[in-house]
Amino acid sequence: MNAIKQVKGLDWGTAAISTARWAGVRLRDVLLDAGYTEDTPNLLHVQFEGLDQDITGTKYGASISFKRAMSKDHEVLLAYEMNGEELPKDHGFPLRVIVPGVVGARNVKWLGRIIVSAEESPSHWQQNDYKGFNPNVDWDTVDFSSSPAIQDLPVQSAITEPRPGEKITPNHDGNVTIKGYAWSGGGKEIVRVDVSLDGGKTWKVAELTGEEKEGLAWAWKIWRLEAAIPVECNEMTIICKAVDNNYNVQPDSVAPIWNLRGVLNNAWHRISVTVDQDEH
Repeated sequence: MNAIKQVKGLDWGTAAISTARWAGVRLRDVLLDAGYTEDTPNLLHVQFEGLDQDITGTKYGASISFKRAMSKDHEVLLAYEMNGEELPKDHGFPLRVIVPGVVGARNVKWLGRIIVSAEESPSHWQQNDYKGFNPNVDWDTVDFSSSPAIQDLPVQSAITEPRPGEKITPNHDGNVTIKGYAWSGGGKEIVRVDVSLDGGKTWKVAELTGEEKEGLAWAWKIWRLEAAIPVECNEMTIICKAVDNNYNVQPDSVAPIWNLRGVLNNAWHRISVTVDQDEH
């Protein structure tokens, strides 16, 4: 988004995503054990407060809806294991929240407190950060109370091989292999990834791999495409775009979804590479 206009945020590139195996207890079961039910009146949110704090002593906080927290389908966890081992310190030891399908900002690490409430978390990160706005809203006119906090994320994909600017060499058949990942928020499953080797003029369908499970889809799908390159091609723009099972598809460009905070960028991923035809 900085290529359109400067935003205030961190430059994550294509790396702000990962997948892991989490183990713990369902938040739903903990709340049920504490005496709450789906029908408990006047409860709309579950707030999480971390043990980490900034230089002013303010602790990190976030919240999700009470409905999501109590949902059997959404599988919100209080996790103490990651990939079959004790939760590492960097990932929130001894306990963290895992809210699958939801932006990482709500997956509070180093969990110290859970508050069932009629109100959202009052924290800065819930109220005045991680929200999307109209492209014409700037820091002089922004009203954070006018937009909801990001929860489910939009459909997304990225190219991981080759790397931007890389020189690629076709194999003996004149083909190259393109790889990447795709994901969609809220448990929606990726059903297709389209890949273009000519800047979007024509498209091919990539092969998808990833675990299948009953119910909602939380983990990414890995995609792969092996395709031919024209002999005379020396430079190439590769693009990918994903489609989920609600037929949500990525927008083609960044400008219409630009926002001052630099979040929710799910435009087509484009990379430019050169082709080493001499080696072929």
